Formats: sequence, structure tokens, C-alpha cells
Amino acid sequence: VQLVESGGGLVQAGGSLRLSCTVSGRTHDRYVVGWFRQAPGKQREFVSIITWIGGNTYYRDSVKGRFTISRDNAENTVYLQMNSLKPEDTAVYYCAARPFTVVHYSPGQYNYWGQGTLVTVSS
Repeated sequence: VQLVESGGGLVQAGGSLRLSCTVSGRTHDRYVVGWFRQAPGKQREFVSIITWIGGNTYYRDSVKGRFTISRDNAENTVYLQMNSLKPEDTAVYYCAARPFTVVHYSPGQYNYWGQGTLVTVSS
């Protein structure tokens, strides 16, 4: 399974970005796909998760109401729409997948990872 992210960049506080994650390889409907981020000097943390079956979504509290995760089954792509960005959202954002239906928030529970895309929010 391969995951390729795109869409990062530099944006001013209050701005928006949309990240994309295209999943290829031995994929199947049981996957859970998540977005994680890692800021300099900090641990990688869960941002948002979506289940391929049912499209159930989960968000960390600090992004609720600002970020929206969605999927395009036909394109095998997961999106993260990020609005009202804040400087504290600055991080490398990673897409990850696990071939099980149970949702986990811990990065250690994900088997496959993309290369990451940098999001920088200036104040």
C-alpha cells in the first residue's frame, strides 16, 4: 500500500488549505485512513480519521469546526480541508492507513504512511 500526500504550503493565519492523500496498492474497503501531524520537537498526533466503509469521521478537539475530512472512493483519495488555520497548526502532516475496521488514534496502530507534507501558518 502506498500513500501520497499533496497540498501543503505556506498560508497566513485565518487562511485555508486542502490536503490530499491518494491510496494505491493492495487496498480494500476495510481501511481506516487518518491524518496526523508532527510539529518540531513534538510527538506525532492524531488530527482526523475517516473509515472507508460508512465514512465515519473523528477529529481532535482543537480542529473541530475548522477541519473537514472526506473521501472519494472512486479516486481512492482522502482529503483534509483546513479552514481558519492558526500558527499552532504548523506541522508536517502525514496520511496513514490501517487495514482494519477498528479506529485508533495512536500513530503506532497505523501500518502505512505517506512521506508527509509541510503546512506552515504565519501569524
